[in-house]
Amino acid sequence: MSKPLPARPVALAKVSPSLDAWTCELARSASDIEALATALSSAELERAARFGRPELRDRYIVGRATLRVLLGARLGVMPGDVVIARGPRGRPYLGDARTLDFNVSHTDAIALFGMTSGQRIGVDIEHADRQLNVDGVARKFMTPREQARLAALDVDARRRALLRIWTCKEAMSKATGDALSAPFRRLDVSIGKTLRLDDGPPPYTPARWRLIALEVPGGYLATAALWHDDDLP
Repeated sequence: MSKPLPARPVALAKVSPSLDAWTCELARSASDIEALATALSSAELERAARFGRPELRDRYIVGRATLRVLLGARLGVMPGDVVIARGPRGRPYLGDARTLDFNVSHTDAIALFGMTSGQRIGVDIEHADRQLNVDGVARKFMTPREQARLAALDVDARRRALLRIWTCKEAMSKATGDALSAPFRRLDVSIGKTLRLDDGPPPYTPARWRLIALEVPGGYLATAALWHDDDLP
C-alpha cells in the first residue's frame, strides 16, 4: 500500500449540502514538499520548475498536490491518477467529463479548495487586513450602486466591504473561466447577512448563481460562487 501523502487539508464547516471546502497551509518542510511532488504530473513539475522564486515553486507543489489528494479521495483513485485538464480559457476541470467540479484560490501561504457536483464552482480568498486603494478599485470594478453603498461607510468598513464584494466577483469569474475579462462593473452584489448577485449580464444571470460566505479561521474573507446553468456541459 502506498504511503499517504502529507497533504493536511482542513475541512471547513459545512454551509451547504452541495458544497465542500477545505483550506491548507502552503508553507511546508522540504521533506513534505518532496513527498507531495511525487503526485504531480510531468507538466505540473515542469510548471513548478519555471517559478523564479523557490517559495513560489514550493507553494505551487503543495497546493497542486493537495488538490490531487482531495480529488483522488472523492473519486476513489490515487492522487497521481487524477486527470486534470484545462479549458479554452485555462480553467481547470476533470479530464474524464465527470460532473464533479472544483476550484482553488490562494493568498500568501494559504490555499482554499472548493468542490461541488452538477454545477460550476469558483472560490476566492483574501486576508481581511489586506490594504489597497479602495477608491481606485471601486471606480474600476464596482457598479455605481456598490460605489454609493461603500461611500456611506467609514474608512475601514469600506475597505472590508470592498474586499468581500471582490471575493464574490472573483469567485464568479473563476466559475465561468472569464477571470479578469469578466464584466465586473456590471455585476451588482449585495453583502450583509447573506451574499447575493442582484444584477448582471449573461451568463451572470442572478437566478443562476448562489454566493456563499465561507468561515475561514485566521482573519480571512472567503467566498464560494455556485453557478447552475442548464447549458453547461
